[in-house]
Amino acid sequence: MFEIIPSIWLINGKCVRLKRGDFATEEVISSNPLEIAQAFEGIGIKRLHLVDLDGARRGEPKNYHILEAISGYTDLKVDFTGGISTDGDVIKCFEFGAKTVTIASAAANYPERFAQFILSYGREKINLAADTNPSDHKIKIRGWLKKTEIDLFDHIEFFYDRGLKYLKCSDVTRDGVMEGPNFSLYKEILEKFPNIHLAASGGVRGIDDFKKLRDLGLHAAVFGRAYYEGKISLSDLEKFVANG
Repeated sequence: MFEIIPSIWLINGKCVRLKRGDFATEEVISSNPLEIAQAFEGIGIKRLHLVDLDGARRGEPKNYHILEAISGYTDLKVDFTGGISTDGDVIKCFEFGAKTVTIASAAANYPERFAQFILSYGREKINLAADTNPSDHKIKIRGWLKKTEIDLFDHIEFFYDRGLKYLKCSDVTRDGVMEGPNFSLYKEILEKFPNIHLAASGGVRGIDDFKKLRDLGLHAAVFGRAYYEGKISLSDLEKFVANG
């Protein structure tokens, strides 16, 4: 079943939006992330992608209190990401209510450790984020502030061979600019790794993009800016969720 997953990006406990992951473009949307989460829950959304940008920059999660509030006051399954790098971080995320965690930097910096997370916590709970600029297919980490020399497809393959089930992939050039998802990139990933549950992130402009991603065989699409700028309404999302 195809799932649409709203994202809430956090800086200093507030919901923000960025363009192409550039912190200089930070714009505060709301000082009440819980209220936004409750609105999504109210139209039938089941899962939320909660991005701790402070944690991503600093290398350890910082916004546990927001995770705790959303987990405590909604029934949303919260996928938490941002700076998770140790067993202690993973355990703490689950203690504060996360149902799953998505990890990017630690997977690039400590691949054996991330592979062990998959074994220790189970492939249903540990997701990989592999974010890249398609001009070179190199992995970007630390909230996209740092470029590595790791090839996207080599990176996915390493963990795919070790049991990875869930992958979120962003084309960083399209994030927050609503120029459409990178359909060709996602098609290539699915051709190479047919059993991966792939979530697209970045570039969604409207409901038609959800339909194209679903028809390509993706598992999910993460969206944000199109909703926050009013290109997709709550009623649009409600209809899509209801009709599948």
